[in-house]
Amino acid sequence: MSSNPIIQVKNLHKWYSGVHALKGVTLDLRRNETVGLVGDNGAGKSTLINLLSGMQLPTEGEIFFEGKKVCFNGPADAMEAGIETIYQYNSMVPTMSIARNMFIGREPMIYSIGGIGILDSKKMAIESVQAIADVDLHLRSPDALVGELSGGQRQGVAIARAMHFKSKVMILDEPTNHLAVKETQKVLGFIKSLKKLGIPGIFISHNIHHVFECCDRMIAMARGEIVLNKRVEETNMTEILDVL
Repeated sequence: MSSNPIIQVKNLHKWYSGVHALKGVTLDLRRNETVGLVGDNGAGKSTLINLLSGMQLPTEGEIFFEGKKVCFNGPADAMEAGIETIYQYNSMVPTMSIARNMFIGREPMIYSIGGIGILDSKKMAIESVQAIADVDLHLRSPDALVGELSGGQRQGVAIARAMHFKSKVMILDEPTNHLAVKETQKVLGFIKSLKKLGIPGIFISHNIHHVFECCDRMIAMARGEIVLNKRVEETNMTEILDVL
């Protein structure tokens, strides 16, 4: 495993109208590593992820991706660099098909003039079926509406989309929230598969048991700061709960 981190953040601060949401956060994400990020509401987890995914800009501090300093002015910049973020309420359109959602914002065209043209529906259908199969998700048709899928299946499609477009880092923000036990286990299986595929990931969850099950390293946040950063074999539930 390469010791060179794929993401480094140095001394990140974020202010919101007098609220100091992030206070000098410094951390890294190494290649072929899944990091668990835990903490109570208001700990700073979502703010940190918003900065990494291009949703917001830091007030102070630096973000490095693959060794180069970056400034993401929007989610499209982060996605283009290779950072894919999957939210608990993911950005899929329920009234559109699985295939259309797989390629949303990246639609292949048979031809186009000035960005307007005819979608290559056959290509989207074929590649969607393969991408879904690659994450061991079995759905009846790429033409099925996303709104007809269960929560776990939707997360599976989102993960398949990220893998299909060769994401270099995957950020999963509470992907098991509000899922049934069986679906939760399926999503946890997706997360475990990232390591086998060589995709580093950040897994945010309130469920510390899930994080221990899937991750190599634990990062705990409280009051906008990192209060614990250890490999899973070097810590335990009691220590983490004590620092939160």
